[in-house]
Amino acid sequence: MTQSGMTAVKPQTADSDDMRPEYDFSGAVRGKHYKPLHEGYSVYVHKADGTTTVQHFKLDEGTVMLEPDVREYFPDSEAVNAALRSLITLMSEMPGKSGGLARKMRGAGGKRRVTRSHAKSVKV
Repeated sequence: MTQSGMTAVKPQTADSDDMRPEYDFSGAVRGKHYKPLHEGYSVYVHKADGTTTVQHFKLDEGTVMLEPDVREYFPDSEAVNAALRSLITLMSEMPGKSGGLARKMRGAGGKRRVTRSHAKSVKV
């Protein structure tokens, strides 16, 4: 006990192992339920009367998803488009580049990993 009569609490560190011995993940498959968001997703609404409503969603062609840290600075489409137009102007003004950087960026559309769940379940 400390002088104030309170028990000192040992802070948890990243090294602390809170995994119980009875947990066995030896047969687990990483990404078993992962499905790219662009393929669409379903929302299941379980109602109090026992019925379930299912809504299917698919992202429109050309939809761009912003990461949360970027979303803090660009809250809507107008802000994103204004910033990108400024960037395009700057890239086209670069001496000796004649838009080459802009072309490279357009062609760099690699796949991104989506970390949120695609099938939501809501109880009403």
